[in-house]
Amino acid sequence: MQIQVNGHKSYCYTGGKAFDAAKPSVVFIHGVLNDHSVWALQSRYLANHGWNVLAVDLPGHCRSAGDAPASVEQAAQFIVALLDAVGVQRAALVGHSWGSLIALEAAARLKERVSHLVLVGTAYPMKVSPALIESSLNEPEKALRLVNVFSRSTLAPPSGAGFWVFGAGMALGRKVLRSNPLVNVFHRGFVACDSYANGENAMAQITCPVLFVLGAQDQMTSPKAAQGLIGVARQAGKAVQLSQLAVGHQQMSEAPDETLFAIRDFLKQ
Repeated sequence: MQIQVNGHKSYCYTGGKAFDAAKPSVVFIHGVLNDHSVWALQSRYLANHGWNVLAVDLPGHCRSAGDAPASVEQAAQFIVALLDAVGVQRAALVGHSWGSLIALEAAARLKERVSHLVLVGTAYPMKVSPALIESSLNEPEKALRLVNVFSRSTLAPPSGAGFWVFGAGMALGRKVLRSNPLVNVFHRGFVACDSYANGENAMAQITCPVLFVLGAQDQMTSPKAAQGLIGVARQAGKAVQLSQLAVGHQQMSEAPDETLFAIRDFLKQ
């Protein structure tokens, strides 16, 4: 589904169902060097079980035009504009990694317009090593390989997903990087993660329940690095749930069913 957002065509995958703004809606937000396809199982399931699904390609990524966001705040404002463009007054936000920070910041801006917030593979602050930031700019193939190794607890998970997750991750990363010849979205995304400084303030401002879906073996965003946000949410009286999976950072492909069920059950509430 192509939508005009801020004067540019933006792509949202709807799970194979016609868009219907009257249904309860959920927005899926991908991480660095990913696109809507990382949510394939979760988005298709919800689209076939009563939800209006918008799995976005962020601006400047794959099928979406416009300038690639240089900060979490810019990307969050795109999510706000997207909901306005499609006429959705209230939605759940689900984000992975960089996308979790975007979802968090957008939820703080949208306030009561967000019904549920799901943060998958999140951390705050989401610091990226200087060596990896430099490598993503000057040696992106090397950096991509490192990320795809450290993002997984195993290179051949018995998940039943039916594909080689490491090879698929490499292919997707190359595709996303090639999709924007003007900007290195790999480097820009990492810098946006590393520089985001409004996480605790944003968490204090949200008005909806929040679910943290963390990987026990996550080497990119360690579960320990999410404890600060969890503490802020609880201290502020938010309804907080925690689902910890025995996988790494790519929860959607390493544990697709478990990730789906955690999101599904949370959204039922």
